[in-house]
Amino acid sequence: MPTDEINTLERNKGLITVITEGPLAFHRISEPLQQLIEQHGYREGALVLAGLHTTTALIVNEWEERLLEDIKHWLNQLAPADLTWKHNDLHLRPNIPEDEPRNAHAHLQALLLGNHLTVSVQDAQLVLGRYQDVILVELDGPRRRQVGVSFLGA
Repeated sequence: MPTDEINTLERNKGLITVITEGPLAFHRISEPLQQLIEQHGYREGALVLAGLHTTTALIVNEWEERLLEDIKHWLNQLAPADLTWKHNDLHLRPNIPEDEPRNAHAHLQALLLGNHLTVSVQDAQLVLGRYQDVILVELDGPRRRQVGVSFLGA
């Protein structure tokens, strides 16, 4: 089920912070990005976004519940959590904290989606299509996640 609002959001020092839900969840971040543009007076250029975690992704896609469920299904088919992954052999890895999750599938899913985006800004507005949203995809949550935001332009 898509999450329609960000639980906690902080905008300072070029970071957006999101408290995510569930092991695989979607969080719209178009609105906070637009607020960031307005707050800083950005007019023309591009926002460069970088997910700061190896088990999250950033995508531009339609915010539609059934499509988001399809994306979850697709990701779970391509990299299911219940397969045997070498990354999950925690006993073979040195210096692993006691709370280290078995999350190889989330790393692989993130590789499929990517964790960087560039979104154009024109006339102080994000340039997105009619059905497009910028979405943070949580692949190993719930957790506190950050997206780095830089602006190139005037």
